[in-house]
Amino acid sequence: MLVNMNEVLLPARKNKYAVGLFNAVNLELARGIINAAESTQSPVIMGTAEVLLPYGPLEEVSYYLIPMAKKANVPVVVHLDHGLKKETCLKALELGFSSIMYDCSTDSYDENVRKVKEMADLAHSYGATIEGELGHVGDNEGSAEGDSRLADPSQYYTDPKMAKDFVDKTGVDALAIAVGTAHGAYKLPPKLDFERIRTIAKTVDVPLVLHGGSGLTDTDFKRAINEGISKVNIFIDINIAAVEAEFRKFSDMNKGIIDLIPAAVEAVKQETVKKMKLFSSDGKAADAMRIRNAAGGIDVEQLVKLVALEVQKLTGRD
Repeated sequence: MLVNMNEVLLPARKNKYAVGLFNAVNLELARGIINAAESTQSPVIMGTAEVLLPYGPLEEVSYYLIPMAKKANVPVVVHLDHGLKKETCLKALELGFSSIMYDCSTDSYDENVRKVKEMADLAHSYGATIEGELGHVGDNEGSAEGDSRLADPSQYYTDPKMAKDFVDKTGVDALAIAVGTAHGAYKLPPKLDFERIRTIAKTVDVPLVLHGGSGLTDTDFKRAINEGISKVNIFIDINIAAVEAEFRKFSDMNKGIIDLIPAAVEAVKQETVKKMKLFSSDGKAADAMRIRNAAGGIDVEQLVKLVALEVQKLTGRD
């Protein structure tokens, strides 16, 4: 079932679990992710990022992501992560992505607000949800997400008061925050600012997103979710799992690609299942199903947010 982010993240925020975003730049990754979600009955966010488009062009990725989401027996969000250009975000919306992230975090604060608000209005007119970023999550060396490595990441941590102002002015549905993580593989263990997560979660009324999740410890994840994280982005872990499985399978030159594909799919599935259980999203598919299929199952907070989105679509106002 294709859904937007509010349908999976609002229940997660209320019930203190998180939903994973897993990038799927090819069919093997997508199959593994969907298989994991259906086997655990977990909601899932599946997509790609602008920096990953050289490995899977947006239009081609949409050919399998959106039909697979619609056919799945669990809620699936199809999300463009780290959209860097307005044109890329608009193309994703036109192709049928149910959610986008417009990353203007390296712009000035006022420019970030202006650009993200404009995109939020457009996304909502499509019935899609939007994620913004305040502060800046840097990149470890060799990250597929970019090359904006930061000598002192704490200088770019998200300010809680600015977070509230940003959410109020832009109308974003989820907020990515900078609290000590970075994209890519860590050389040294990251140190998360859990108190900052807790403070921001109490200050804003939208779900919070943790980027740079691959490589954190189980304890880090559990505490971050307990403090207020509702969405966790994962790519490195499933990407590496697929390659390692293919290496193990490739024992001699008589192997073909069809000998390797099943191993990659299964490895991605198993790694994704681990994360879903760690985030406690397993068995939570029914939460989003209730929002979509049974209006009587929506609590007041969820109902208010969903009605607000419809009003935005009809009036074009915040």
